[in-house]
Parts: sequence; structure tokens; C-alpha cells
Amino acid sequence: MRNHFILDERLGIRLPALDMEWEAYSTDERADILLEWEEIRANIPDKIIRIETVIIEKTRQMSEEENFNRSCELNSEIHELASVINDLNIWFRVQQDHDAKVHQ
Repeated sequence: MRNHFILDERLGIRLPALDMEWEAYSTDERADILLEWEEIRANIPDKIIRIETVIIEKTRQMSEEENFNRSCELNSEIHELASVINDLNIWFRVQQDHDAKVHQ
């Protein structure tokens, strides 16, 4: 079986890396791919919660930080983590959006 997912270092999850159009895969291959994606997708909410915890801590640190440069660094780190959460939310909705279109 081919590996249909590759690790995205920034997001910390494996993302689809399909080498053919979806319809070109057999029914069994599609089922295997969807099952693997659902396993990956199921972990996204917990990952988001862990990142939110880090953001809360960095926000606390920033509110107490007296060094302007370090405050700016913390702010940038918070911004990047928020961006990761946004992207994870988008990936989390991918299957959900697909399912909604199939049922319409």
C-alpha cells in the first residue's frame, strides 16, 4: 500500500499527498485513505487544545515581560501558533465539508 500522507512539520500532523485524482483510486483504496484520514483528523481537536494552552502561557509571559524585544518575540510566537490553529481547523473541516457535499 502506498503512503498517501506526509508529515507537515509546522502543523504536526500528516496531510494528504495523493498522487492521482480521487476517482482514479479503487473503492478499497479510497476507504483505506478515508479511514487513515479520520484517524489523523480525530486528533486535531486535542492538538488545538494543547496549542491553545501554550498560547495562554505565552500571553501570560508577555503581560509580565518588561523587555520590549522579548515581548515582540512572544507576540510573534503567539501569532504563529494562532496561524497553526487556524490551519488545523481548516484541515479538520476537510472531511466534514466533503461529507456535506456528498449528502446534498
